[in-house]
Amino acid sequence: MLAVCCFLWGEKYSAAYVERLAAGVRRNLKQPHRFLCMTERYRNVSFSEGIERHAIKRPELADRSCFCRLQLFDTGWQRNRELGDRIVSIDLDNVIVGSLDALLDRREDFVILQGVNSSNPCPYNCSMFMLRAGSNGHVWQEFSVEEASKVPFDSFPDDQAWLAEMIPSAGAWGPQDGVYAFEKPGWPKGHDLPSNARVVAFPGHRDPSKYTRLDWVRSNWIDLTQETAA
Repeated sequence: MLAVCCFLWGEKYSAAYVERLAAGVRRNLKQPHRFLCMTERYRNVSFSEGIERHAIKRPELADRSCFCRLQLFDTGWQRNRELGDRIVSIDLDNVIVGSLDALLDRREDFVILQGVNSSNPCPYNCSMFMLRAGSNGHVWQEFSVEEASKVPFDSFPDDQAWLAEMIPSAGAWGPQDGVYAFEKPGWPKGHDLPSNARVVAFPGHRDPSKYTRLDWVRSNWIDLTQETAA
């Protein structure tokens, strides 16, 4: 079974982002899957049917560095997964605009969005990544904030720098696969949606809520809220 995971913590995003992402995945993924939202235990929020709520195991790691996402590599957390099951992490501000099935039918143990960072020299971008249960457990076993501060990073230690250090050879998603980062390398000039687009990430200060004037944001993100409410 494929597990699609997202993370909700702090005040930057609301539960509506979870609902929009889940609706986009549901509309564009034919194969059987579970949708998991990892969030704080104390958060008073409920989700619509089909969205499973799970706890962030180490809430002290839920900050700008996004280290809490590394718990997906914890073999203890994976105990309900079969060896080889795919686990996908998708950021809440991603907009799903096309079929996901071909993207997620990959055989590598680890696949991650690559080649879309501009000023950050790290080749990996954690807006979207996929691992297989039972593989690369060292990512979590060897992790600590102190160790992550020793590897090369850009402006601050983060999960993508740690992953680049721990798994230097990974499968790649990028614009050639229809996975884009909005207005980042690989995105064509202007705001029009590329013809092969399947997923659009909004890294950094960008957010789909700032671009609701765009038809493709409205139809693939805003309007899905009404679908969920119905």
